[in-house]
Amino acid sequence: MDAYQPLHCDLHDYLEIACLHRYWLRIELRDCLAFDAQAFTTHTRRNTDGMLEEYLEVRVDDASREFRLDRLHAVTPLSAQALFGRVELNPAG
Repeated sequence: MDAYQPLHCDLHDYLEIACLHRYWLRIELRDCLAFDAQAFTTHTRRNTDGMLEEYLEVRVDDASREFRLDRLHAVTPLSAQALFGRVELNPAG
């Protein structure tokens, strides 16, 4: 797997807002897959090289899935009351 590329802090904030409000999101991955899921939380963990990587955890059909943040292309809140619209997530650097 490629080396983790962290997101800019302002982009990370959108994911935190989505998790705080448990938004349903249309999630677009960099490999062109897209699906709808409920934002749950973000977290970090060390990879096998000891480097920190950040993940978005979502819920789909009562199951939990997680995605490394630099694998996300865009998120779009599906709630009419959402505090933001579609956001493209580009790795820093």
